[in-house]
Amino acid sequence: MDAAPAIFDRRLRARRRDRAARDFARHDFLYRAMLDELLDRLADVRRDFRDILVVGCPDASARERLEAIGAHVTCVDPGQVNANANDGIQADEDALPFAEDSFDLVIACGTLDSVNDLPGALILMRRVLRSDGLMLAAFPGAGSLVRLRAALMAGEGDYAAAHVHPQVDVRAAGDLLSRAGYAMPVADAETLTVRYASLFALMADLRGMGASNIMTERAPHLTRATLARAAEHFAAAADADGRTSERFVIVYLSGWKPDPSQAKPARRGSATMSLAQALNPKN
Repeated sequence: MDAAPAIFDRRLRARRRDRAARDFARHDFLYRAMLDELLDRLADVRRDFRDILVVGCPDASARERLEAIGAHVTCVDPGQVNANANDGIQADEDALPFAEDSFDLVIACGTLDSVNDLPGALILMRRVLRSDGLMLAAFPGAGSLVRLRAALMAGEGDYAAAHVHPQVDVRAAGDLLSRAGYAMPVADAETLTVRYASLFALMADLRGMGASNIMTERAPHLTRATLARAAEHFAAAADADGRTSERFVIVYLSGWKPDPSQAKPARRGSATMSLAQALNPKN
């Protein structure tokens, strides 16, 4: 099998997350929204999970909240600083260093949008689950950062280059879940709107959450003139109070490692599986 293309620079990804670790709490709104929703969905699952793998741990909140319910939590992060802070392991999602059947639950929060081999990462997360184990994931997907993308294109004019990561839409994410072998796969999305006083405030948030450009083939640094034009374009879209709305589309995934005891899915195309049924497939 051919290796996945190296869209993202793994070393730069780790460095950016390490750099963001110190001040992450000032820019954690997106991670917080994703984690809260994942844990809300987990609360709807009527079973206990003893051994949990958390993929993406920019702070201790996921580990602490899961340990509070009596679980043993193992943390993995692409950044060494984050991993060390959680007594975890530094690793990429498509190279998880765990044996099969190690965990009852995998929660991947906020990192799968920048992994080189997303199908491989989903397969590995399924493999490390025990039979009838659950995977929950969230990441920014297609439709995010439309104002930023438009502003940068306007700033560069006829010489526009890619500065925003390629994004996975919810339909493609659902297809990947099925191809990765999950039972009862569910993919859905919600939109978070954040209002900014300037383009530079948005860019500061992205740097602060470790989400700036890490593509292997990065465009040259933006010139001051280009940034000035981009900032003007961004400001031109502002509301009466001078703030511009930016959009983050969050893709949520859930799937189970197959087990003979699970309910059988409805025939293809019948669309009768609800999120509640998918989270509790034995009911």
